[in-house]
Amino acid sequence: MSHHTEKLELLRAKFADSDGGTIFTPKYQRVAEKVFSEGGHRSAPYAGIPTLLDSPQRPAEGMKDLQVALFGVPMDLGVTNRNGSRFGPRALRAIERVGPYNDALETAPIHEMAVADIGDVPFRSRFDLAQSHEDIEALARAVVANNVLPMAVGGDHSITHPILRAVGEKTPVGMIHIDAHCDTGGSYEGEKFHHGGPFRNAVLDGVLDPERTIQIGIRGAAGYIWEFSTMSGMTVIEAKDITEERLPEIIALARQVVGDGPTYLSFDIDSLDPAFAPGTGTPEVGGLTTREAMKLIRGFKGLNFVGGDVVEVAPAYDPTTNTAQNGAQMLFEILSLMQFSPSLPSK
Repeated sequence: MSHHTEKLELLRAKFADSDGGTIFTPKYQRVAEKVFSEGGHRSAPYAGIPTLLDSPQRPAEGMKDLQVALFGVPMDLGVTNRNGSRFGPRALRAIERVGPYNDALETAPIHEMAVADIGDVPFRSRFDLAQSHEDIEALARAVVANNVLPMAVGGDHSITHPILRAVGEKTPVGMIHIDAHCDTGGSYEGEKFHHGGPFRNAVLDGVLDPERTIQIGIRGAAGYIWEFSTMSGMTVIEAKDITEERLPEIIALARQVVGDGPTYLSFDIDSLDPAFAPGTGTPEVGGLTTREAMKLIRGFKGLNFVGGDVVEVAPAYDPTTNTAQNGAQMLFEILSLMQFSPSLPSK
């Protein structure tokens, strides 16, 4: 018997009658055991009620046993340009398949943590920005009070300020902020709680530590209104200085800036170049590729994350659904990081 024939017979003996859930590599088998049921069956990604990352549904009142709570924030009253990110949570829920396995971080976060989609922030009014921020903060505080890590899907970027008020109440948090814009502007036309200023507001509230904050991917014509970032002590990495070769250096710098303290990760989809994410309110040419963004996020494994968000997906401006697809992927990457956070609750 030739070597080729012998090898073929061995492969037939091992694989011919095995189903898709039979995996022989131990690190993959532990995932397959959670994803597949008898006979190689797994849930169809296009069936059932859509949830964020196909996580289980759980009412907010029943979140106490969770480790991470995913929730939508369908509110865009704080935009300064195109609206429509109120539809972001629904768009991300409609993405058929992201995960379940993160090959770079070797985790299946939905199956290896207690994670659920607890629905959307229950807004009392669709017209009142200040009241909407109160409602966001109330839900975020409820999540934190239950010793659960919050992960939000916006909505415009103003939603991050009330979440930071909840997670940073006892100890100011550091932040890794991936965005085209610094979002540290002042009051515009009598309103300071718009999506261009959440991080100035959070610093002045004492819930965000600017010296433990790094902003990555910044670009565009509005740099003259973001002096607060550098004057407060934030580290700013402009998009023009990001190359594939420099990514390890930027990752190392980010890890140094935030240290081992509690840290929040906020990802604005407009950090990606409009080629990858046209569906957003303020697109800026010259942004990150999806590969660069994923490499950045995956480089933060082991940091002490206490929450995160993905914001500014406005699906009406992208008939291809690529923006929502990329937003869901970034949400999955951030969720994967939570499994390795020292702050992940043990439940």
